[in-house]
Amino acid sequence: MANGMTDHRTVAEEPSNLTAEALDLESLAADVVALAVKAGASEAEAVAREGDEFSVNVRMGEVETLKESGSRGLGLRVFQGRRSASASTSDLTPEGIRLLVEGALALAKVTEEDPFAGLPEAAEFGSLQGDLHLYFEDVYSLPGAERIEWARRAEAAALEADPRITNSDGGSFDASTGRMALANSRGFVGGYRSSYAGVSAAPLAVDVNGTMQRDGWWSGARRLKDLDSPESVGKEAARRTLRRLGARRLATQRVPIVFSAEVARSLIGSVFEATSGDSIWRGASFLAGKLGGQIGAKNLTIVDDNTMLLPNGAGGFGTSPFDGEGLPSQRTVVVENGILCTYMLNTYTARKLGMKSTHNASRGLAGTPGIGCGNLYLQPGTQTPEEILAAIPAGLYVTGLMGFGVNVVTGDYSRGATGLWIENGQLTHAVEEVTIAGNLGEMLRNVTAIGNDLEFRGSVASPTLRIDGMTIAGA
Repeated sequence: MANGMTDHRTVAEEPSNLTAEALDLESLAADVVALAVKAGASEAEAVAREGDEFSVNVRMGEVETLKESGSRGLGLRVFQGRRSASASTSDLTPEGIRLLVEGALALAKVTEEDPFAGLPEAAEFGSLQGDLHLYFEDVYSLPGAERIEWARRAEAAALEADPRITNSDGGSFDASTGRMALANSRGFVGGYRSSYAGVSAAPLAVDVNGTMQRDGWWSGARRLKDLDSPESVGKEAARRTLRRLGARRLATQRVPIVFSAEVARSLIGSVFEATSGDSIWRGASFLAGKLGGQIGAKNLTIVDDNTMLLPNGAGGFGTSPFDGEGLPSQRTVVVENGILCTYMLNTYTARKLGMKSTHNASRGLAGTPGIGCGNLYLQPGTQTPEEILAAIPAGLYVTGLMGFGVNVVTGDYSRGATGLWIENGQLTHAVEEVTIAGNLGEMLRNVTAIGNDLEFRGSVASPTLRIDGMTIAGA
């Protein structure tokens, strides 16, 4: 699938498209690269971005915040041998771009040499063929008043669901579109557009003792018609809020933990962080040196697929035709049947480790490429969430996590949690003010059940998970 959309043209000697009005981002990026090389760079890479955003939050029926914004930016990375530097600007006039090039080259002269720095090899560049369905014009098809009304409808549905819901953090509607282009001095030029729309609600409920609880729900999609209705989002937000009423603390104990799908994805994100090449080459991951080893239960398979389409036919939230360095997006099995198959690498970390990039470079306007996931997910099992719960005589069903208590260096895991107590396979009362603790390495080995409820609500997803051997620290 590589090279289908990649333009291996020769960069023009004389820049011809350096005006903000033209907004031909691919030509703009290529011309800036040409300017940098002409000015003395041995290699250069440019990123151009343009985007717009609409966001409204309605609270108790009244508009609380309303934002419409647009942005344009240009980033440049230059090399002088093994020295490199980067700079960025929002000034896309010829004078602004001249200062950008001069500034980047001046910085490169004072940086240290790095033998691993440099662009990928020319033969590695490429882009996925065809329409990946990342952009849909309908995200802005609603007039402004109707966008506000969607937010109002979501909140109203939550407020009307039950008399115990007396307040709200609001309902919201968001829409955005963006374009990006990447070009470098080794002949790669590529670009793509993307879109997003979302609706959410966050109600508050009060129990008979006057104790307040809050929760929320949302729907997001690349096109408007794939969003859940505001009413269904509001009703689900209300259901989740009401089930938190009457929450209690628990005694400290060791019981099975079931992570609901929406919070289990944070565990998968922690695995990605631990497999990141940056963490590995620094020796700052509990998975360093474990490539090819059994790091998880045999039912554990984690995939990063930057190419996938969602069931509705739209591109995944992490899908793109190429990564942040211009390498074609691909599907990578990170963990298969519990065995660590690869680390997640960009070109720099791959060179540091003597490996090949997994095409996971991420790129902002400034700085060097980082490492990011595409559509990262745990492969689903065959059990329904209800079947997983039914097998547990006593345990905790986690529906919310707080804090950032994951240490990828040691694998130590400790996070505040809220949820529901499981008694004889049934969800009974709400739980709050507890901490769940373990070690991520042990947790991966102790995954005893995986649900069939995988759903992508973002670029990282997981089905329901049961993990044994963790400790609940409570009263």
